[in-house]
Amino acid sequence: MDVSLISGVAALAGAAIGGLTSAVAAWFSQRATAQAQWHATLTLRRQDIYRDFIEAAAKCYIDALQHGNPDYPDLVSLYAKISRMRVLSSTDIVERAEQVAQKIMDTYSEPDKSFADLRDMAKSHAIDLLSDFSKACRMEHEGHGARRFLQDG
Repeated sequence: MDVSLISGVAALAGAAIGGLTSAVAAWFSQRATAQAQWHATLTLRRQDIYRDFIEAAAKCYIDALQHGNPDYPDLVSLYAKISRMRVLSSTDIVERAEQVAQKIMDTYSEPDKSFADLRDMAKSHAIDLLSDFSKACRMEHEGHGARRFLQDG
């Protein structure tokens, strides 16, 4: 074989390998970027639904503490938010949200609370209906961040 032919084939092979390596590196980089964006979007969606649930639950809870007649549209909205959580969240989060909703439902059947009753409940932390739910959300959020860090590392 001619020496010039060998060097030409070697140059073409080197260029092909270099191009292929560059293309594969770009593909991996784009894939990692897309995964990071997907995780960020999912995290924001979870945060939005948790915020919406907390606001709706707080509104329903104060209504339940003050009135014996439930506000049906607000309760249905609360359960709709729990259903949205079933799509995005862990089973633990959904169970905690269901416990909050059940406590709200139970509170409607209790006697109305006076301001003095609410003050006493606040002092004993009994009014903090969303504490366990909030902690579970925080743990889920921190767990997702740790898993993503381990996957990237």
